[in-house]
Amino acid sequence: MLTLASKLKREEGVTARGGPAGSNDTSHRVSIRDRLLIKEVSELEANLPNEGYYQGGKFQFEIEVPEAYNMVPPKVKCLTRIWHPNIAETGEICLSLLREHSIDGTGWAPTRTLKDVVWGLNSLFTDLLNFDDPLNIDAAEHHLRDKDDFRSKVQDFIRSYAR
Repeated sequence: MLTLASKLKREEGVTARGGPAGSNDTSHRVSIRDRLLIKEVSELEANLPNEGYYQGGKFQFEIEVPEAYNMVPPKVKCLTRIWHPNIAETGEICLSLLREHSIDGTGWAPTRTLKDVVWGLNSLFTDLLNFDDPLNIDAAEHHLRDKDDFRSKVQDFIRSYAR
């Protein structure tokens, strides 16, 4: 996403100078999707708070923005191996706002932005309260069974990626 903004700036600079040598095309069209993404990326200045079970962890996510954005949600995957009730070991994420259709009405809507996605991811690391529908059942049961051992296992994961 961040490279999209720099790519478009470079292309706008080329267009402003009349295009590359030998080019007769002086106009450049940027899609509405790309304009939305540029605006959202420029507004995105969120850091995960340093609290809770995942304190000190650094987690990498892949966000794929489909052509139909913002009518459909982005696809998000956690690239960092983590022990979490709502993140599968393969990286899939259970977060209601990423669902195109959700029964509880908290799913994706065209008014949502990438900032909402980041805040939703943030809540996965700070609000470990609702495990009614966990994606990683083993992690959820571990948390309910032994919170101290759960914290220890989470910290082991964090230490293994801090190297």
